[in-house]
Amino acid sequence: MSHAPHIHLSPDAIYPFDARGVAKRFRHAAIFGALDALHPGETMRFVNDHDPLPLLDQLAQRYGDAVTVRYVQRDPGAIVIDFVKS
Repeated sequence: MSHAPHIHLSPDAIYPFDARGVAKRFRHAAIFGALDALHPGETMRFVNDHDPLPLLDQLAQRYGDAVTVRYVQRDPGAIVIDFVKS
């Protein structure tokens, strides 16, 4: 069986993930699923209303150096982080 080539839906390979619209009990699982779906070189742009420090610890344990964390915005009530898959 042949597989279709991966097609980028986002021309700059940055995919938005607004955590504010995901129920708290499902949020971390949804984030892990989204990160698992990324291909190397792609970025998930995470938006949240608070700094997700426990999540960042979990990401470091789960992905190590395979996911880079870059804050784009770090203001009270407005957090934007790029998670880059390597």
